Amino acid sequence: MVKTAPKKQGWKLHLLIFCAFCVFAAVSFLAGYVPGMEMARNSTRFLVSMGALFPAAFIIIGLFEAWVDREVVEAHLGMNSHPCAYLWVFILASTIMAPLLVALPVASSLLKKGARLKLVLAFLGASTICRVPMTVFEAMYLGVPFSAVRLLVSIPLVILSSEILGRIFEPRGE
Repeated sequence: MVKTAPKKQGWKLHLLIFCAFCVFAAVSFLAGYVPGMEMARNSTRFLVSMGALFPAAFIIIGLFEAWVDREVVEAHLGMNSHPCAYLWVFILASTIMAPLLVALPVASSLLKKGARLKLVLAFLGASTICRVPMTVFEAMYLGVPFSAVRLLVSIPLVILSSEILGRIFEPRGE
């Protein structure tokens, strides 16, 4: 069994790593070390883009938590849900604009509200392949036939894998 560090030491380690990276970046700029400068620029761009995405993502997740009742989730995605529940999962997943950054908290919320594990797993898979902006962009540059084939192959595989994983990991009603 692997021991994990206590919570108090975790933030110190993260702070130490962050400070070491900042020192490395500063020394790279002073010494003209190109790979270090590129790493610093890429990291800055990534932090700025995530900083712009986080507030909107947190607002959307908060609204989902507040507006969607547990009874609604249980009725459509719970233990007694209809096989058409996959349709609801794919519709919900297609509305997500951001990558898994938004899908993971929504999936956690779905689980807390009583959704079946297999449907949450299908939601996570669908959120990576069925996002509307990504599909439109793909169709523009790679063609509609390519997008159609990709979706027609990917969707059954997501459903099949979520069914298999759901049967393995879902708690039984014993």
